[in-house]
Amino acid sequence: MDTSSARYTRTAQWLHWGMAALWILSWVLGILATHWREALNPTHGLTILHKALASSLLILIVVRIAWRLTHPVPALPSHMSPLMQRAAHMGHLLLYVVALIALPVSGWYWSSVADKPILLLGLVQLPPLVAPDPDLYGLAKIIHQWTAWFCGALIGGHILVALKHHWVDKDSVLRSMLPKPSSD
Repeated sequence: MDTSSARYTRTAQWLHWGMAALWILSWVLGILATHWREALNPTHGLTILHKALASSLLILIVVRIAWRLTHPVPALPSHMSPLMQRAAHMGHLLLYVVALIALPVSGWYWSSVADKPILLLGLVQLPPLVAPDPDLYGLAKIIHQWTAWFCGALIGGHILVALKHHWVDKDSVLRSMLPKPSSD
């Protein structure tokens, strides 16, 4: 049992939980918008909201990476083997690259190919990444959807591992990312 008291900064916690909420909401909206299009998204309102929220992740990831590079993270528990510590670091890198960068960019690419606008935060239109191309529409759609499902599994695994640290290993990994309880 690890009783380390090292914690992520409050800013890192806000970025983590805020981006997690945005990501999960965007992911769910994307699934609803595409798989129940006729029933829930006939006027594309869910798609517009999905794009507005998901595109904000592109700004937040820049802030998050800058914060991460300038603020050290808590050490992993000493009971973790070097191999498991390396796997944890690679898992986090995969989350950043695939879920927070590749997935929003693949959606931006799909919208560009389809000649559909993306309003960043619902306010500012992002420029298209490529010229519209109906021949690439199917491929762009598959790339975005398969990346989304892979990311869903990746995020699900991340949640399960965090819960394992808390309930099975009984270490400080999950607690280090939670707000510190007040001592009132």
